[in-house]
Amino acid sequence: MVTDSGRRGDLFDPACPTRHLLDRIGDKWTSMIVTTLAAADPDEVRFNELRRRVPGVSHKMLAQTLRGLIADGLVRRRVEATVPPQVFYGLTDLGRSLDVPLAALREWAETHMAAVARHRAAADWPHGCAAEPGAAAASGPSQGGTPAPGTGTA
Repeated sequence: MVTDSGRRGDLFDPACPTRHLLDRIGDKWTSMIVTTLAAADPDEVRFNELRRRVPGVSHKMLAQTLRGLIADGLVRRRVEATVPPQVFYGLTDLGRSLDVPLAALREWAETHMAAVARHRAAADWPHGCAAEPGAAAASGPSQGGTPAPGTGTA
């Protein structure tokens, strides 16, 4: 990815802006909110309506995710000066441009979920999640792990 300064970002650098943006757009709530706002008719949705359309999202998580999306320029917030104030959210042009790649990622996930589930089951990790194979070693000596360096304990 090329930055505004014309330099290419380094995805493996923890301070890389590309990495931070991928963290944002890779979040499940971001994906669901962008998808919901992209399908919204009219093109703006009030907070509580958005919360109803995104199953499972808490008030706090929706507010936090929206704040981040607004800061990134993906979502716009409009307040009508009524009593009480009415607050509307919609995608910016930049946010709309994210809908197509997210749709492709959703399509990939839906196409390959059965294969991924089979691999998770075959891996025999707790709850079928794809945890790091060495994660058990970090859990401490009582589970057969090794002590944390310099501590004598895990």
